[in-house]
Amino acid sequence: MNVLELFDLTGKTALITGGGRGLGEQIAEGFAEAGAAIAVCSRKLEACQGVADRLSKLGVKTLALQCDISNPEDVERAVEETCQTFGSIDILVNNSGATWGAPAEEMPLEAWQKVINVNVTGTFLMSQAVGRKMIAQKSGKIINIASVAGLGGTDPRVMDTIGYNTSKGAVITLTKDLAVKWGRHNINVNAIAPGFFPTKMSKAIIEQGRDPILEVTPLKRFGTDDDLKGAALFLASKASAYVTGDVLIVDGGTHAM
Repeated sequence: MNVLELFDLTGKTALITGGGRGLGEQIAEGFAEAGAAIAVCSRKLEACQGVADRLSKLGVKTLALQCDISNPEDVERAVEETCQTFGSIDILVNNSGATWGAPAEEMPLEAWQKVINVNVTGTFLMSQAVGRKMIAQKSGKIINIASVAGLGGTDPRVMDTIGYNTSKGAVITLTKDLAVKWGRHNINVNAIAPGFFPTKMSKAIIEQGRDPILEVTPLKRFGTDDDLKGAALFLASKASAYVTGDVLIVDGGTHAM
């Protein structure tokens, strides 16, 4: 097979949660540029509709959906509507997430529960609902967006976010276990662990910890609007057919320090 064909998503359908902005929008754009039909969902329908309208100009079919991934009914509805519109879901990107900054000794229980509910339970619910479809069709690609914060402890000057860090560690373990459980169904399950990208969620962290972050980033810069596209496309395409249970770290080399 020609190497370019390995990265071609023509004829595939991708569902991206949290696709109305930030990293989800970047990934959706990359998949659309590779030829995939795109469904984007988040709690804010208007943002998703804006992304869907823009990507449709690339000549691919798009769909915008409102979905709270921590709500099982919302999840089932989004999955069913995507399947009814496009016929299947070939790629799922679990990107929706929440965070809360507070020292561990002061972390409010309700904030902890919110972060875990969205980042862990929501990722599980969406994977479960889409996974049933993929098992039936005997193929699929699931990409969970973790974080370098889930790989270990973080400097509190940069990230005093114990709930978020814990949740992303759980997402990494969920990824590996699903890969083992669903490999026999020809489903690849992988994760991406991004470093620091200027998004709405990370804006305050980057402003506060700019110097400490760059000190431990060998490439001496933050992620850009294009730095996640290739990594996500690799895991979504035939190019990664023999890759599962892996965590692809995209952080400018921070983890190597």
